[in-house]
Amino acid sequence: MDSASGGTGPPDPNTSGGEGPSSAATGSIAAAAAGAVVPAAAAEASSSPAPPSRYESQKRRDWNTFLQYLKNHKPPLTLARCSGAHVIEFLKYLDQFGKTKVHAAGCPYFGHPNPPAPCACPLKQAWGSLDALIGRLRAAYEENGGRPESNPFGARAVRIYLREVREGQAKARGIPYEKKKRKRPTVTATAVVGNVSAGPSQGGGDGDVGGGDGGGGSSTTAADAATTSTAV
Repeated sequence: MDSASGGTGPPDPNTSGGEGPSSAATGSIAAAAAGAVVPAAAAEASSSPAPPSRYESQKRRDWNTFLQYLKNHKPPLTLARCSGAHVIEFLKYLDQFGKTKVHAAGCPYFGHPNPPAPCACPLKQAWGSLDALIGRLRAAYEENGGRPESNPFGARAVRIYLREVREGQAKARGIPYEKKKRKRPTVTATAVVGNVSAGPSQGGGDGDVGGGDGGGGSSTTAADAATTSTAV
């Protein structure tokens, strides 16, 4: 009689009709979980600090090397008592690890940039390496709490020593170190043409003079810009 009445019982969860809502709910939960994981990973990646640059890494190593030198000094030195003279001693100490051949005055290859044979002259630190080293240590000193006015790496004695090393190595190795010159402001061709066209009553003769002056200024600037500074 129940079958004849046409009544239907409660839906069976094991049938296909019951699986639809269950599958949709499972998919929504999985999507929400995936969406929560992606922002968390992005936030973790953005919060991680960027690796230090090559300059910063080298500056840190140089600073630690100098502090170790002060610790091993006889007698030991503190950073507060360090002076320009101690910095020069440190630079001379580094010469034993140098890789640049610096010919002595009595060497037959003195002043030759490309000697044909080896000699017994010592290896030293190149002037360019020492100059860059002092720049990094000068910055590291102030970054670690030092005052600019008491910075031993910026002392006048250190600058004089570096200049003497540069001049001595230039003579010994036959490689001149030229100073950089400031570039003069250039006059563009547009400005020259504008000045010439602004005075039509002067005729074409002044235009030729203006063009000649512009060309002369450009060649002078190119000659000034051609000077470079060589760092060994």
